[in-house]
This record gives sequence, C-alpha cells and structure tokens, in this order.
Amino acid sequence: EVATVATVAGLAVLINALVRRRSEQLASVREIAEAAQRAVLPEPAERIGGFEIAARYEAAQEGAFIGGDLYAVQDTPHGVRLVVGDVRGKGMGAVAAVAVVIGAFREAAEQESTLEAVAQRLERALAREGTRRDGLDAFEGFTTAVLAELPHGDDVLRIVDRGHPPPLLLHADGTVDTLLVKEPALPLGMGELGFWPDRAEEFAFPGGATLLLYTDGLSEARDCHGVFYDPGERLAGRTFRSPEALLGLLAKEVRRYSGGGMTDDMAMIAVRRP
Repeated sequence: EVATVATVAGLAVLINALVRRRSEQLASVREIAEAAQRAVLPEPAERIGGFEIAARYEAAQEGAFIGGDLYAVQDTPHGVRLVVGDVRGKGMGAVAAVAVVIGAFREAAEQESTLEAVAQRLERALAREGTRRDGLDAFEGFTTAVLAELPHGDDVLRIVDRGHPPPLLLHADGTVDTLLVKEPALPLGMGELGFWPDRAEEFAFPGGATLLLYTDGLSEARDCHGVFYDPGERLAGRTFRSPEALLGLLAKEVRRYSGGGMTDDMAMIAVRRP
C-alpha cells in the first residue's frame, strides 16, 4: 500500500510538472503570436487625417491569430489611403504574403501620386515574391484587395477593386450604398493571366457617412441553412455612434449568425468622415 501511494504521488507530481511546462510553452507561443500580429497588422490610430478610424481582425478559430487577411491605413500627401485584402491559402506562406503586401503598400502609398499606381506596385511586389516560392504557390498565389483613397479637403473617395468584395457606404440617415466599380481588375498576383488596367472610380463621401471595407469572411459567413450573411442588407436602416461600435456589432452578429462556426477569418476597417 505504501509503495502504491508513493507511486501514485510520484506520477501526480510528474504529470503536474508536465502540465505546467506545457501551459508555459503555450503562453509563450501565444505571446509571440500576439506580438507578430501587432507587428504585421498594427492597430491604427483612432483618428487619422481628420477621419475616425477603427480596424478589427476576427479569426475563424477562437484563440487563433493572423492568417491571410490584411488591412492597412496610412495618411499621405495624397490623402488617407487604405487597403483591405485576402491572401489565398493559409499558414506561413499566407502570412509572408500579407507582410509583402502591407510593406509594399506602406511605401507606395507615400510615393505614388495615384491609387492606380499604388495597385501596380503591389502587383509587382507579389510577382517578385511569387518567383521566390516553390510548388503550387509559385503559379497560383493571388490576393484579392480593395484600395481606397480619401483626399484631404474633398467630400469624395476613390476605389480600386482587385477582385474583392465591394465596400459599403453607410450614410448618417441609415441608408447603405454598395460601391461597385464598373471595371474591377484581376486579383493581385494574377497579372500573367491578362491585362486589365486599374481604374480608380470616384464616389461621394459626405459628412457623417462611414466607409466599411471587409474581407469575404464577413460576406460569406453562413447560417444553419447555408444562407450567406449580407452586410448591406443587415446594416440598412441602422446607425452607429462610432466606427468601433459598428465593427464590434458586426463581429458579434456574424458569430451569432453562423452559430459560432465561422469558416474563414475576417478583417474590417471602418472610416467615418466627421
């Protein structure tokens, strides 16, 4: 009996030590993942260039971190410029592509005088990245993206769409417009399949309105019957006190709509003109 008690006690101590070590390793991995996400997708300031800004990244899997969805906001001499995109695939390859797109955007947004030129810089950056990859990604890697430009002092915005879900414009009276461009181009990284020139289209952006850019993790969330979540329909007739309140409600509503079973990450940016 003494030997049995001693053996069980020894095993209990060993198991406790292993569990504690595993917990410490998981905590360390989580801290590293959080730091990596903050480095690749930093939280934008609440006000940039006179606009109210909010951004949010929601992982499909609870507790997971950055995947292939991306966003960036930058105040430039040409206005406040934004990008929201979605890299094909998952894993480290997608994270590497996210870093390439955001890095190229940061530089191009400052240097290029037009939004079309910014899109072309991103295309070239991904093309260079593709030549460094082996296997399938070298031939099929692509990124859908939408770029927006908010000129200083003008009540307008410009959009370039690279095969991405169209932005929404939420007016102060609750009406919602879908900003469909007439000539969307191919996703970034697919330039070898053909040439569709980038053309920025201009839309009115009145005071009190909020621009919402998002990835397909929002618009392709499904309920138990397989019906897609329609953000334009769901947001019509509703008003929000701030961009942060809008994104917070969307995040909760989509998880509830899909029964907590989101199949894809989603990134969102909301910009309000005061």
